[in-house]
Amino acid sequence: MQNILVTGANGQLGQAIQLIAGSYPDFNFIYTDYQELDITSSAAITGFFSGQAIHACINCAAYTAVDKAESEEEKAFKLNFEAALNLAEACQQHNAQLVHISTDYVFDGKYYRPYTEQDEPNPQSIYGASKLRGEAAALGTNPDTIVIRTAWLYSQFGVNFVKRMKELMQERPSLNVVFDQAGTPTYAVDLARAVLHILQYRQQHPDAAIGGVYHYSNEGVTSWYDFAVTIKELTGAACEVLPITTDQYPTPAQRPPYSVLNKQKIKETFGIQVPYWKNSLKACLQQLNGM
Repeated sequence: MQNILVTGANGQLGQAIQLIAGSYPDFNFIYTDYQELDITSSAAITGFFSGQAIHACINCAAYTAVDKAESEEEKAFKLNFEAALNLAEACQQHNAQLVHISTDYVFDGKYYRPYTEQDEPNPQSIYGASKLRGEAAALGTNPDTIVIRTAWLYSQFGVNFVKRMKELMQERPSLNVVFDQAGTPTYAVDLARAVLHILQYRQQHPDAAIGGVYHYSNEGVTSWYDFAVTIKELTGAACEVLPITTDQYPTPAQRPPYSVLNKQKIKETFGIQVPYWKNSLKACLQQLNGM
């Protein structure tokens, strides 16, 4: 039985892990959020790791208020950079596997082809810069760290695009949605399965050199507008969805106009099968309708 520490357990990915945890009987999950463990405090992490055997840590905690980060740079870097560094140091010291979640916002989105792990990051926002620095700190401190960049995360938990669109489509006759930003939605439950699959792989191949950066989102490509139209179609909403350009919907933080992630590396390394985004969206909406 391996003890798996999950930080940020109240967030979307943390709750998705809790949802499927029963399918992984070899893992004993220890769920923490900031109330139980302040990961921005190296002393708190040291004490936590010293008090019990931790075999792996999934760092789901992050400062994710993308626009707010532009005016709260210190807070963003504290949680996205310093906390990642603290966890990487503790995991290295205690021989625990760290899986650290990052973002497509590390790219500027100007390539217009799926980004690989070898592509040069160039974040255009405080959020993206803080996440990139967290990646570098974790890998620089502990090269065995597995960094997983994901994108457009949604689920039946918390606040996200799918839940918000579903609500607004019931309240409004029409919605304006940006059509000139392309990427791939990621269902948090699919990402959770991928992370736990990787930890099972690590358990079976303890000497494998698998540290580094990996990309994971669902398969396919879409725009925020087409994503919203698909939500409308699947929910049967009467709301009219209208396309607008990015400059018609200005935000404090700049978004990458194209952030599709190439997932070949994670599929080949771990034998992971990645679901198509529309199929996963259907599964999520079925869960939401059943709640």
